[in-house]
Amino acid sequence: MTTAVHIGSVTIGAGHPLAIIAGPCVIEDEQTPLEIARHLKGLCAALSIPLIFKASYDKANRTSIHSFRGPGLDGGLAVLARVRSELNIPVLSDVHRISEVARAAEVLDVIQVPAFLCRQTDFVLEVARAGKPVNIKKGQFLSPWDVANVVEKVCSTGNRQVIVTERGTMFGYNNLVVDFRGIEVIRASGWPVIFDATHSVQTPGGAGSSSGGDRRFAPVLARAAVAAGADGIFTEVHIDPDRALCDGPNSLPLDVLSGLYAQLKAIRSVLADG
Repeated sequence: MTTAVHIGSVTIGAGHPLAIIAGPCVIEDEQTPLEIARHLKGLCAALSIPLIFKASYDKANRTSIHSFRGPGLDGGLAVLARVRSELNIPVLSDVHRISEVARAAEVLDVIQVPAFLCRQTDFVLEVARAGKPVNIKKGQFLSPWDVANVVEKVCSTGNRQVIVTERGTMFGYNNLVVDFRGIEVIRASGWPVIFDATHSVQTPGGAGSSSGGDRRFAPVLARAAVAAGADGIFTEVHIDPDRALCDGPNSLPLDVLSGLYAQLKAIRSVLADG
C-alpha cells in the first residue's frame, strides 16, 4: 500500500481517485495560465477528477540561452497565487535554486524537484525542509530503484509527503523510452507514482536549439501508465501547442483532454473494481 499524500483537497495514493497534474510548461503571460486553469477546472469537475495546476515560473534548464524562461520568481508566483485563490486549485511549480525555495513555499502547494536536480543532495534537502509535499521528477538518467535514495533524502528531514514522477529514460541521443515496470517498482517501495505523459514523448535537444517531441503518443503512454498502476497523470497542455514558448511539440491541445481524461478514469476504475 502506498503512502497517501495530501495536497490541498487532493489525495494521491492507492485507493484514491486518479489525479491529474496539468497546465502549460511555462507561464507565458498573466492571462493564459488563468484561462487554461479555468478550462481544466471545469473539465475535471465534470469528470470528478482531482486536479493540481502546474506551470513553471522559470525554466532554468532550457536547451538554448535564447529560449524563453518565464517571468521569474515574483511575477510567476503572483500568477500562480491568482490561480490558487481565484479558482481554488492546488498549484505546483518547479524550483531550481536553493535561494528561491522559501519564497516559493509561501505560494505553492507542491514543490517540484526538477529531473536534472534530483541528485543534488543539498537542494533536495532544502526543498524537503520547506515542509510542503514534494514531487520528485525522476531523472532521465536514474533507474526506478535509484529513486529510493532520493526519497530517503526527503524523508531524512521528517517530510514524508512525497510523490515520484516517472518521465522516461534516456535511450541514446535525443530519445526517451518508458519502462512501465518502473511504476510498479517505485509504488512497491511505498510512494505514489505520477506518470508524465507529455515529457515522456519529448526528444531532448532534438530540435537543435530546443527540445522536440511527438504529442501523438502521449495519450497512448498515459493509458498504459494508468493500467500499470500510476496514481496520477501529468500532462503539459496549451491553448495552441504549436505556438507555445516551451515544450510545444509534446504539449496537448485542450480539445483532446476530455476524452483522454475520461478514458484514464475508466481504466483506473477497472483496476479498483478488480
